Amino acid sequence: MNRLALVREMNGLVPAAGVETLVHGIAAVCDPFGSLYLPDTGILVVSDLHLEKGAAFARRGMMLPPYDTLATLTVLAAVVARYDPKLVISLGDNFHDRVGSAHLPDAFRTLIVTMARGREWIWINGNHDPDGIVDLPGRSADEITYNGLTFRHEPRSGPQAGEIAGHLHPSATVRRREKSIRRPCFATDGTRLLMPAFGLMSGGLDLKHRAMAGLFDRSTLVAHLLGRDRIYSVRYGSLSA
Repeated sequence: MNRLALVREMNGLVPAAGVETLVHGIAAVCDPFGSLYLPDTGILVVSDLHLEKGAAFARRGMMLPPYDTLATLTVLAAVVARYDPKLVISLGDNFHDRVGSAHLPDAFRTLIVTMARGREWIWINGNHDPDGIVDLPGRSADEITYNGLTFRHEPRSGPQAGEIAGHLHPSATVRRREKSIRRPCFATDGTRLLMPAFGLMSGGLDLKHRAMAGLFDRSTLVAHLLGRDRIYSVRYGSLSA
């Protein structure tokens, strides 16, 4: 699925179909672009933007197309405009390396400043960018707890009621008409939720991977897959290996 193409096709902000779920008893809307909106508090959550990934690879001598930051920020601007949140929380790996925010071109910095105007913005520190952000609106934190939910980059092992985290880039596979389809997804058992990567150059880790073991009650686990214009909700037991 090409989220940037979907933004272009929307011709403004014609609402795509999100799906409402509950996390620790709190309503949350899973958006097809990969953001999570909490309507009761006006919080918009995104995760693993991995901005300046192409630039980070270029600094290491590996040339990638340099369009990832603009594409990701274009989609981010679309969801910020759609929900007009009071607070945006970005769940870590906001930049692909420690120097990404310091080296961010002014044009991209201006895009973020424009999005953040009139709202609070919190950048959760990730394993790729543990030192926080430079010259951007908002503040950095290792994690925050708000209204019964805890927002952090890496999910903690064992039961973590109310945890919303990123890092693992969950994805899931379903079979349809003798064809396997793999998509990024939100993963939740009603107690905690893992976010898909928002960055358009980020991959995904299947929910059946051993790194996911012990994080969810699989009897209630649902994957909310990002479709072209809607969310497809599939119970864990119906997913393909």
